[in-house]
Amino acid sequence: MKLAQEVAIVTGAARGIGLAIVRALAAEGAKVVLADLLPAVHDSADELKKEGFETLSVTGDVSKFSEAQQIVETTIEHFGQIDIIVNNAGITRDNLLLRMSEDDWEKVIAINLTGTFNLTKAAIKYMIKRRTGKIVNIASVIGEIGNSGQANYAASKAGVIAFTKSVAKELGSRGIRANAVAPGFIKSQMTEVLSEKVKKNLEKEIPLSRLGLPEDVAKAVRFLVSPDAEYITGQVLNVDGGMVM
Repeated sequence: MKLAQEVAIVTGAARGIGLAIVRALAAEGAKVVLADLLPAVHDSADELKKEGFETLSVTGDVSKFSEAQQIVETTIEHFGQIDIIVNNAGITRDNLLLRMSEDDWEKVIAINLTGTFNLTKAAIKYMIKRRTGKIVNIASVIGEIGNSGQANYAASKAGVIAFTKSVAKELGSRGIRANAVAPGFIKSQMTEVLSEKVKKNLEKEIPLSRLGLPEDVAKAVRFLVSPDAEYITGQVLNVDGGMVM
């Protein structure tokens, strides 16, 4: 139980990668706050409670600072501290650049990048007071290599990586570590819309010849917030089956 008595906030936690991260942290003894726009987050938290985990669910839009701040304040009111934040909330609005609307650009940047900024800013004052904290931001290999039809998503995730490195430099002296996990193609809601042919073609491009699982990402997050990674900060851990080397 490497995270016993620690309190974590995970955004985008109602399902998929976010829920897998919640399970991984809870299994190590963490008390986990599940945050999401989707009301289904309450059902996910209730299910985990039935399994014996200590959880709290909150709905909120992290792209709005006031709502991100409310998530943090609710966590403090309920648990009294914050040890871990995992900025996982993210969306896609794919289209070729010529066809991409301003709204699709702005929504992706607002949730993926500004949302990461908002929750981090709201939480770090409590971490700084205790001179301890662990931040993991979910980026993407697309933020490292780009992708046709995903200029907005690639820009947002590249921004998350740069933000993570800056936070690590700024807060390291306060005992706070910040790292990013960059998943490749993971079986999730984002890849479910792809045809079987597209998935097969993707698998051919991946050295390990398969799409990743949400649990693969969750294990990387669990490592980065554990005592095993106490001398690691400002890094990007790719979980992509070897796509980017």
